[in-house]
Amino acid sequence: MAEPQDTPEWHAHVIEQFRRTGGTTEHYGRALVLLHHRGARTRAERITPIVGIPDGDGWLAAASWRGAAVSPAWFRNVLAHPDVELETPDDGTVAVRATQLTGVERDAAWARFTALSPLFAQYQARTTRLIPLLRLSRR
Repeated sequence: MAEPQDTPEWHAHVIEQFRRTGGTTEHYGRALVLLHHRGARTRAERITPIVGIPDGDGWLAAASWRGAAVSPAWFRNVLAHPDVELETPDDGTVAVRATQLTGVERDAAWARFTALSPLFAQYQARTTRLIPLLRLSRR
């Protein structure tokens, strides 16, 4: 199966499908959450579908951009404005705070993340950058 596109049109399609089906999408099943965030500079409201792996009372999210050489824009936005919201398949809309994981904590969380979503290990193999990992904790 070819990888989905990362375009505004694709995002709009996935967001519509997520909302229409209560959180199930054709390519990702129920693994997606919709990240509501603000532009780092513009503060414009944005919604980005991302894989969200349940982690205790929150979620883990990887800024992989499918193994691109740079992190996705949503990651920079969330670092600038870490209080965000997630639309989830099971918990509705949840207010969360994003924190970037580092060191041993990141490595342990990355092992859990890739065990549940092995494609992300392939993304890491495509790039020389260490893919950032965020914990999205309920606030």
